[in-house]
Amino acid sequence: MSTTTSPFPEGFLWGGATAANQLEGAYNEGGKGLSVQDVMPHGIVGPRTAVPTEDNLKLVGIDHYHRYAEDIALFAEMGFTTYRFSIAWSRIFPKGDETEPNEEGLAFYDRLLDELDKHGIEPLVTISHYETPLHLAETYDGWTDRRLIGFYERYARTLFERFGSRVKYWLTFNEINSLLHAPFMSGGINTPKSELSEQTLYQAMHHELVASARATRIAREVAPNAQIGCMVLSMPVYPLTPSPADALAVMDFDHSNLVYGDVHTRGAYPGYFLRTLREKGIELEITDQDREDLQNTVDFVSFSYYMSVAATADPAKKVTGEGNIMGGVPNPTLEASEWGWQIDPVGLRLVLNQFWDRWQKPLFIVENGLGAKDELVEIDGVKTVVDGYRIAYLNDHLVQVGEAIADGVNVLGYTSWGCIDLVSASTAQLSKRYGFIYVDRNDDGSGTLDRYKKKSFHWYADVIRTNGGALTV
Repeated sequence: MSTTTSPFPEGFLWGGATAANQLEGAYNEGGKGLSVQDVMPHGIVGPRTAVPTEDNLKLVGIDHYHRYAEDIALFAEMGFTTYRFSIAWSRIFPKGDETEPNEEGLAFYDRLLDELDKHGIEPLVTISHYETPLHLAETYDGWTDRRLIGFYERYARTLFERFGSRVKYWLTFNEINSLLHAPFMSGGINTPKSELSEQTLYQAMHHELVASARATRIAREVAPNAQIGCMVLSMPVYPLTPSPADALAVMDFDHSNLVYGDVHTRGAYPGYFLRTLREKGIELEITDQDREDLQNTVDFVSFSYYMSVAATADPAKKVTGEGNIMGGVPNPTLEASEWGWQIDPVGLRLVLNQFWDRWQKPLFIVENGLGAKDELVEIDGVKTVVDGYRIAYLNDHLVQVGEAIADGVNVLGYTSWGCIDLVSASTAQLSKRYGFIYVDRNDDGSGTLDRYKKKSFHWYADVIRTNGGALTV
């Protein structure tokens, strides 16, 4: 093993990422209304509940709402220069359709931003991260209703007016391309997925894209120094065999993901997507104002990267991978995590090059990490986690980021997912841990909530201190 000469540019942003619903807790404090997450005790995999139930770990999360100062101090100790977090929509507009915001909610994020400012950490804010107000889901069926564009527009404007001078980087929707796959979590669509038509889902997708573009326009009016980006779930895809039919299957799979970035960066629906709609017999309601709005394109593209998949035209080989929100066939050449997510560092270099070549917009990796079961141990009287498996995963992925930068890709920064242990979105477990910081809370809700530095905490601090120079190849 040898140490690389760092290809990371000066000013590269290093940090971590979280989502309000997965760590804040305090689900009914500070005037907060309920969100869809408050009735999702089993994540994507289980049915929603009628009301919040005690088995929903997200109701307490890791109590970040009360411990944010302690957590941010630990981020600063690692050397974070940026921190991605989301604002809980139902803290600002408890039902989502009010005309006036909840001042107590705004004040909480003022305090959080004060703490980041104190430590010199650049905020990267997600406006909507899988936490649609529950009232919007139950009253309007979420993003199926065009009226949500206006509610979101009011919410975004409120954030830009309050925080626009303090926040440079904004993301409109988390993993916006997950809507078709997880409609309740991603789009607040209350109708069961099995009862939803493709027409309805694609119309909801359109409403979100218009809302994202309107937010981009508002940001430029209200906070002209801000940079606004979209956020997509990236999923590089390989042909299962050299068959041309499998190569076409790759193209189709790719198109189904890339359309979201295409619209955000080019301002219109691409021809391949219009063909898909025609062949499905879908006619979207698209107004002239919508078309004008979509032309408000983003400043940068951010994305999550966890795994790659394969595609095939052979129906007999179409076996969907475990735990994979977007479908896809497992790649027989790759190993998988405990949750069935295939580990592919080179895929990150590939997707960075693909996105840069395609869109020519600066890129920001805002989620990447390894969910694993960690064991808290005591070494020389200090409690820690010896998570060499996480260090190896992150090191190998960051080496590929460096390779992409050397390829000429413009990468703004990297925020590892779940930099402090939090509740998993997909399974709603705490045992699926991603963090550099261990939080003493278990899947049954027990634990002290005390924080402990894992071995990876010190490793990441070294990577940041050397601007990537400490990575090994």
